[in-house]
Amino acid sequence: MLLGLGSALKRAFDKIAGSIFLDKKTINLVVKDLQRALIEADVNVALVAELSEKIRGAASEEKIKGKGIERKEHLIKLLHDDLLEMLGGEKKELDVKGKKKIMLLGLYGSGKTTTLAKLALYYSKRNKKPCLLGLDVHRPAAPEQLEQLGKKANIPVFIDKQEKNPIKIYNNFKKELNSFDLVLVDTAGRHSLDKSLIEEIKELEREIKPDYILLAMPADIGQAAKLQASEFQKACNISGVIITRMDSSAKGGGALTACNETHAPVFFIGTGEKSSDIETFNPSSFISRILGLGDLESLVEKCKNPQ
Repeated sequence: MLLGLGSALKRAFDKIAGSIFLDKKTINLVVKDLQRALIEADVNVALVAELSEKIRGAASEEKIKGKGIERKEHLIKLLHDDLLEMLGGEKKELDVKGKKKIMLLGLYGSGKTTTLAKLALYYSKRNKKPCLLGLDVHRPAAPEQLEQLGKKANIPVFIDKQEKNPIKIYNNFKKELNSFDLVLVDTAGRHSLDKSLIEEIKELEREIKPDYILLAMPADIGQAAKLQASEFQKACNISGVIITRMDSSAKGGGALTACNETHAPVFFIGTGEKSSDIETFNPSSFISRILGLGDLESLVEKCKNPQ
């Protein structure tokens, strides 16, 4: 996943690490490599420019805080921290103790319904009692798809193929849903985030009062991620992001931008088509993995705790 971005970033890191002197020429070459890699990966141009300025500023600093830290180590730490910030910061996990409700949002083609079933299976294997609630009344195949996915994963599914009011569906099943400790709610998608969808999301939020509202964001969304993420954030307070289709040849930069726009962490990534192809997301480990730098964590620690 993101192999192209990872290899390009690694070249930039290696160029810094291998330099005897970090002169202006070397820094400019590093910045150009990074800019090219990030833009090719569909990272928002404004973010790329911001990162470039930070690198140039750090490279020209008169003093580096902490003894025993070289300027190149300082730069690598800065790059690591900025990439980490793009991905939502340190690893965060959903608190699913007790009874919880999770509502998943996303446009058509985001993999929302499939991802919801993956979440149900993931938590069922971790001693939770989940169920799936289908409130997508606009896509004709949505209830049927959720029903099939639930059967395949042996997860109870609550749908009403005749009712076209999602609030009524929720209220009709409300009593039965109370017997589960994790209610996973599938909502309607659209080709775009129009006014009717925003109003529907707000109504569902008021009625259901979900503990978490998660946004399904395809890894290959590209520059459209910025607008989509910010519009969803205006409509309701997004708790976090699930990046889907990370198994494809997706560039992935759009998804990184979305995290930055929503200021919400990535909790999960979808890594394949099977119901079990989902994993929790650890930003720091992910950065180390795409960069192929096994000793990155020790360097970060060194910079955090200088002698």
